[in-house]
Amino acid sequence: MKKTIKLAHSPDADDIFMYYAIKFGWITSRYDIHNYADDIETLNQQTLQNIWDVSAISFALFPHICKDYALLKTAVSFGEGYGPKLIKKKNTKLKKHFTVALSGKYTTNALLFRLKYPHAKIRYYNFLDIEKAVLNGEVDAGVLIHESILNFDSDLEVEAELWDIWIELAQDSLPLPLGGMAIRRSIPLLDAIEIEEILTKAVKVANQHKHLLSAMLIERNLVRVDNQTLQKYLSLYANQNSITMNQTQLKALERLFELGYNAGFYTHKTDIVTALIPSEYKNIRFS
Repeated sequence: MKKTIKLAHSPDADDIFMYYAIKFGWITSRYDIHNYADDIETLNQQTLQNIWDVSAISFALFPHICKDYALLKTAVSFGEGYGPKLIKKKNTKLKKHFTVALSGKYTTNALLFRLKYPHAKIRYYNFLDIEKAVLNGEVDAGVLIHESILNFDSDLEVEAELWDIWIELAQDSLPLPLGGMAIRRSIPLLDAIEIEEILTKAVKVANQHKHLLSAMLIERNLVRVDNQTLQKYLSLYANQNSITMNQTQLKALERLFELGYNAGFYTHKTDIVTALIPSEYKNIRFS
């Protein structure tokens, strides 16, 4: 009998794209992987409750769950010259204590926003409702994420790019860490390594067959955007750099955790080496 793995991901185009090579049967394994989809902040909150075996998370959440979960090196999203956007109505000026709509307490954009704007009054919304909240005057500004950064109402304008805020805070031109995957530490190590390998293969195959997979996702109404927008979005957040984290990305993650710790958002420092699955164990075990 196959082992069952409960895997959660967001319904956003990049997560769907990186996972669905498994769902469509392009990747086979000895595991019965049950996938669930929900918005990223819901997944952050559920992972805090130790619900999922494997889950997409905001990178900023990880220090809060590092005792129970490890980071996978695959299915990651980083911004390189781009990222979430702080938007407001055109021709308005934000005051020191402006109200802002954010997509969740544990999102990476919320961490960076709080570091840059400590006096702002934060309200949390589902990310799909943020644009409307700004237009309706419920808040003065909002941080758009996911596909929303590509197309938003013409009555809105960008106050600040979180990429620029990240570069200012990090004091280095590192990629902006946004989201990745975490796996429960209680899963036997060899299983965890194999699951990481399966997901890595899925992201690699998705990139190799990008246009075919994209067409299948659109045909089945699994994504919220048209093909042109999907291709643009995937080029940003589900690309060759999503397959396996490189040393520059790991350095960026380490810097993100350091910024949060120095500001008092985390109670302890997070070692990026011990945060990861020690995939080398498999070769050592069977050498």
